[in-house]
Amino acid sequence: MDLSSFGTREEREERGTRATRRLRREGYVPGVVYGGSDGDSSSFKVNARELRAVLHEGSALFDLKLGGGRARPVIVKDQQHHPVRGELIHIDLLQVRLDEKIGSTVSIELENVEEAPGVKEGGVLEHVTRELNIEALPTDIPERIVVDVSGMEIQATMHLSEITAPAGVTFLDDPEETIIATITLPSEIVEPEIEEETELVGEEGEIAEEAEAEAGAEGATGEEAERQGEAAAEGRGEES
Repeated sequence: MDLSSFGTREEREERGTRATRRLRREGYVPGVVYGGSDGDSSSFKVNARELRAVLHEGSALFDLKLGGGRARPVIVKDQQHHPVRGELIHIDLLQVRLDEKIGSTVSIELENVEEAPGVKEGGVLEHVTRELNIEALPTDIPERIVVDVSGMEIQATMHLSEITAPAGVTFLDDPEETIIATITLPSEIVEPEIEEETELVGEEGEIAEEAEAEAGAEGATGEEAERQGEAAAEGRGEES
């Protein structure tokens, strides 16, 4: 991808927060390209709309031309987005050599999800790992890695070891520890049996009422026996 075909990338001399805000208001995205032959970095600005168009195509490698300089192959090193609006507000690029392997990250895309037997049986598929660390020549870095999950059964787990790396690409993540996707049984929502609980509460209430009634009856019987005892004692006193 030749980034220079989308307009002129200009080096920028401005520095500081005020300058970058002005650039953004004018429709530019400030950026820095690292990794030149002398190890220096260069600041530049690029039209925000043109940059979005290039990034949307998903190419991992493209050419950057600053002003009247020569085009140089670069990859995206980092992107910063606005925390609320989500728009790109700064980009870092890394100049690379086409004959040297580099480390990079690449996204994972799952395909044929609905065809998986586990999903057809009502299982829930979870996409666990969404990016992989890889090593490859800049020209061999894929835009994305597509993984077919059409063979996954219910309660299955797919590891990185089950995926074949594209030509020229080496996976850097642990093949056995890195989980790509799982299909699990749907969680069941257990609703409380309200009627049974209500009946139980009613039964407990009835038992409590009966206990209170029995206690009251026993209390009344005791008071009556005490009164009878007092009356008998008074009668014996009168006789004497």
